[in-house]
Amino acid sequence: MLQQSIVENVLHASLETGGDFVDIFLEDKRNTSLSMIGGVLEQAISGRDFGVGIRILKDEYSVYAYTNDASEENLIRVARAAAQSIRSNPLNLSIDLRKSIIDNKHHIIVLPNSVSKDRKVEWLRRANEAAKGYDPVITQTMLFYSDSIKDILIANSEGLFVEDRRSYNRLGISAMAEKDGQKESAFMGPGFFGGLENMEKLDFEAHAREVAQSAKTILFADHAPSGNFPVVINNGFGGVIFHEACGHGLESHAVSRNASIFADKLGEQVASPLVTAYDDGTLQNTWGSLNIDDEGMKTQRNLLIENGILKGYLIDKVGSRKMGMDPTGSGRRESYKYAPTSRMNNTFIAPGTSSPEEIIANTEYGIYAKHLDGGSVNPATSDYNFTVSEAYMIRDGKIAEPIKGAALIGKGIDTLKKIDMVGNDLELGIGMCGASSGQVPVTVGQPTIRVSELTVGGRGGN
Repeated sequence: MLQQSIVENVLHASLETGGDFVDIFLEDKRNTSLSMIGGVLEQAISGRDFGVGIRILKDEYSVYAYTNDASEENLIRVARAAAQSIRSNPLNLSIDLRKSIIDNKHHIIVLPNSVSKDRKVEWLRRANEAAKGYDPVITQTMLFYSDSIKDILIANSEGLFVEDRRSYNRLGISAMAEKDGQKESAFMGPGFFGGLENMEKLDFEAHAREVAQSAKTILFADHAPSGNFPVVINNGFGGVIFHEACGHGLESHAVSRNASIFADKLGEQVASPLVTAYDDGTLQNTWGSLNIDDEGMKTQRNLLIENGILKGYLIDKVGSRKMGMDPTGSGRRESYKYAPTSRMNNTFIAPGTSSPEEIIANTEYGIYAKHLDGGSVNPATSDYNFTVSEAYMIRDGKIAEPIKGAALIGKGIDTLKKIDMVGNDLELGIGMCGASSGQVPVTVGQPTIRVSELTVGGRGGN
């Protein structure tokens, strides 16, 4: 990708004005995307993106530059231009690059570019036919498929020189149900970190029918009531509440600036004693996993909360300097166009001892949130607002009629303390997370949980 001698020369040029650390991130990405609307293939795009990013640090100050021209002459020019923002005495650091061998936990058997576009289009057609054929109320479908192969090289002035290959593939299915001018939609987007052997095993028709069923259910549901209720949150993507309302507040980008409600709370009770939570970048072939983070450090299993006690943060290189704590393999970026910062990988609440059936049976009256959409959160206060796309009333310990349009409103740190039942059915859901270093693949997850009381907004009255 880049000769080691060229990398060494660029690193030295970056430090000429007094920087105390520099890293280089090279990326060569090939990707394919397909989209289908109503059974008609609308778009089929293949492309390639290549570039190099250079980051220079001086204490807690950092400067970042990137380029698409990887010639030695240009890289040195870019490095020296970026270094001009640092004015200090050169440290004459010795750089001894040594190539690291990665312990590859995430095997790629079938490369995405080894499978024809026709085959991938056929997957979309199968899903489309299953969704459309589910019920006459399904009037529109939208589907997408995407895959990428990304080869990266990371080197730094501490001697790191490492290469890795990453492969992602994902299918998105959206179905719209319509009757008497009312429209409701549902979405599902399974995906994998690894080769297309994982996609080949996917039951496209079953996923499509599930999406269509959800859209139909929402269409005929009554509007959710408003008030304070016990809320049972489904497993899998229900973990988006923990991701947003707690996870972002544990990233060193926020903690180091005291812009998080969880700053300076290590060792304190921040959740119910039933709650233990992790961020784990090592889970095999899981959407949010990596062999190494985007700073070249091996990913690891990070304990965040144990029995309600805050145990750790997610820390990148800059956060480590600011906080005086070791990095946790959490430095991530969308591409070479972004400097890395602390980000989540696979973040989840660990399973408890209750079955989902026990949790429902022990809830006399409340709301069962089956599918959550997006929302907003303020990490400094952990105030959040999430919409629930599909939900049901719970009456006399049983799931009753469907409801729609519910909004869950609360404060993350309070919600964590009100979790009074945790299921044994941990499941993960995939998505994309946006922040200052761009969009990165993440997994959210949890078992079924019950929050003893949450404010629910809805149009169905009190």
